[in-house]
Formats: sequence, C-alpha cells, structure tokens
Amino acid sequence: MFSMRFDLRVPRMTPAQISDEYRTAIEMVRWADDKGCTTVGVSEHHAAADGYIPSPLVLASAMAAVTNKARILVGAALLPMYDPVRLAEDMIVLDHISSGRVSYVFGIGYRPQEYQLYGLDFSKRGAIADAKLAKLLETLRDASSTGVAPRITPPSFTPGRPAIAWGGASKAAARRAGRNGLGFFAQIDTPGLREAYVDAAREAGFEPGLCVLPSRAVPGTVFVNDDLDEGWREVGPYLLADATMYAEWNKDTGHDTVNLSTGRTIDELRAEGAAHRMVSISEAIESARRWGRLPLNPLCGGCPPNIAWRYLKRAVDEVVPALRASA
Repeated sequence: MFSMRFDLRVPRMTPAQISDEYRTAIEMVRWADDKGCTTVGVSEHHAAADGYIPSPLVLASAMAAVTNKARILVGAALLPMYDPVRLAEDMIVLDHISSGRVSYVFGIGYRPQEYQLYGLDFSKRGAIADAKLAKLLETLRDASSTGVAPRITPPSFTPGRPAIAWGGASKAAARRAGRNGLGFFAQIDTPGLREAYVDAAREAGFEPGLCVLPSRAVPGTVFVNDDLDEGWREVGPYLLADATMYAEWNKDTGHDTVNLSTGRTIDELRAEGAAHRMVSISEAIESARRWGRLPLNPLCGGCPPNIAWRYLKRAVDEVVPALRASA
C-alpha cells in the first residue's frame, strides 16, 4: 500500500528539535504498522551539514521494537565505514529483535568527506568494500555453522542470515552484487546494469537474484494535499532542502537517482514533477495503483512533526482505504 523512508535531515535544529524528529519517526512507524505500511526505509550518510542519520541500525532497532508487521530496510548502509565482525553481530541481534523483518542494502558511498571522517582512502574504496563484504558474509555464514571456532553468536533468527543486497549506480556495483550472490538495487534503471549483474552472477556460479532497477518516472517522495498551493507553501521548503542537498552531493558523480530533482526553487521543483511531488488524493491513488506503492517521506528535509503528521495521516486515511477497496 505505502512505504515510509526516514533519513532524519535536521538542518539548523536545536538538540531538542532533533530529538523530537527522531522520536516522531519512531512513533510514526509504530502508528503506521497496522495501517498498510509495507516497508520502512532508513538511510545513512556521515559528516552531513544537515545532520543526515549516521547510524541507521540504531534507529532500525528502535523501530523494530515498536512494530510487528512492517518490514524494515536499512539502505544504503555504507559498508566501508563498518567493522564487518561487529556489524554481523549487530545484524544478528537486530534480526532477533525484529523476528527477521530487517533486510539490508549495502553500498560503497560517493562522498570523500565520509571516508576522511573514518580515516579511509577514498581512492581505494572498491578494494575496501570488497574486503569488508567478504569478511561480513564469511562471518555471518560461520554463525550458522557448527565446528567453527571462534565464531559470533547467537545464530540468526533468519535461516542462514538476514537478507542482504548490494546497491549502487555503476556497473562495478552491479558486478559486485552478482559475484557475491547478492541481489542488486540500482539507484535508477541505467542501461547495462542488469546485464552486468546477471553476467557476473552466472560467472561466479550464482543464479541471479532480485534485481531492482527503478524507473525515472517513479516518484521518490510524495506528499498529499488536494489544495496543491497550500501543500507547496507548507512543505515546499522542506522538499527543496532535500532536493538541493542531494543535487549538491551528486553534482560531481555523474550518477542519476530516483531521489534527484533539478529544480532549484520551489516553483521549479513543482513544475518538474520528478522525485519530489505534491499530489491530490486522487492522484496519489492513481500513482499507488500504477507503481504498486505510495512512497512517503514524512519528515523530509526536516519537516516539523506537527506538519508531517497531518500529511502522513491524510495519505494513510484517505488513500489507503481506496486502494484496499480496489484490491
């Protein structure tokens, strides 16, 4: 029916306001758990001027503890910034807290500042990712084996290990997913990615798995208001803050993603109708039917909780019943 994503951008907020944003995110997920929310996504970045969440597993744990149904996707988690053994232990604990509802999309990252923060060589990020991914998969595999000592404990709730995929925008990312027997989540449907993934998987002796290649036409963040002018007045500044920060981060990468918008003013963002959209209730219903879900990002760009709650409840209370009636 609908998904929710949280990256907890908190630009220019006081510590009290930041705390309110985090607590609101957890409460929103609890509230939405039995109302048709299929997936909750939590993202990761480091050293971000707007406070983008740096520790998604902690937030995912809090969300898992107050929900019973919704699946939680940690992604993209930036694997080079982790110790793979400790990460495996944290994943297994979270696997039990959630009863197997948490899955992962790992990525390499594209911001040099993040590597600098962790004392890592940005120019060697591919090799770092390969080494840590191999160690993570080996550690998780050993956790479910017998006769291997020392190994992490306990075994995971999910048979084998929690679900893991690799994400990215390049053929190198697609090949990394394939040769490790993982699913692949592209940032957008770029020509050649599927072929690179499938070929690498088969060359390594794996059957290709889930390969997600989002269309540029799919909205990334949707807010719902029949009064579109009011909607853009209320939420436009926060959508613009999100859009411009993503654009700034990606300007030198050459990558395209479903989160990118080219608009640099609220009016331009509105006219573009790309990743960030304000839609009417009927348009939201039509979009969800077309694409299979309604992607909500209630606290997008640091949207204040009192505004965010109104838009979340309108989307859930007005759109979801119509989708259920036509299912």
